[in-house]
Amino acid sequence: MSGLFEERSGPRSDAPWDLSFLRVGALVALAATVVAAPVVGLVAGWTEALGVVVGAVVVTAFFCISGLVIAWAGKVDDTWTMPAALGTFGLKAFLLFPLLTGLPEDGWLDRRVLAWTVIAGALLWSVVQLRWVWTRQLYYVPPPGAPAASRAPGRDDPGIRPTRG
Repeated sequence: MSGLFEERSGPRSDAPWDLSFLRVGALVALAATVVAAPVVGLVAGWTEALGVVVGAVVVTAFFCISGLVIAWAGKVDDTWTMPAALGTFGLKAFLLFPLLTGLPEDGWLDRRVLAWTVIAGALLWSVVQLRWVWTRQLYYVPPPGAPAASRAPGRDDPGIRPTRG
């Protein structure tokens, strides 16, 4: 087990994991919650507004936990990212399902509003992630080096030797 967390000796990407989408997603979720909770509170009641807030917190926590676990797994070994993503999802579902089904129907939290908030929040976070991926330059292979014409001849490039002429 001592070799479990050691880096493998084969080729591995040294590209850092960019988790900036977590900040953007959290801010978008916060903005949506700040708008949705008072509207739901005025239209349906403040107990339902609390369901919106709890649902937004649950979805944001889930996406942040998944992002951090997947990034950690990718730093250890690239092949761990998919098992980490699936395992994290399964664990969260395994823990959340009994918690939500255990809530009383007439309790302090409206389960239907909470469920719709979780659905809307997951869709919102998915849109944030999609936009984040579509607007970034992501390399599937290491990016190419600088073109030879942009390098200064001589000392900077060992393949070019100055001549005396």
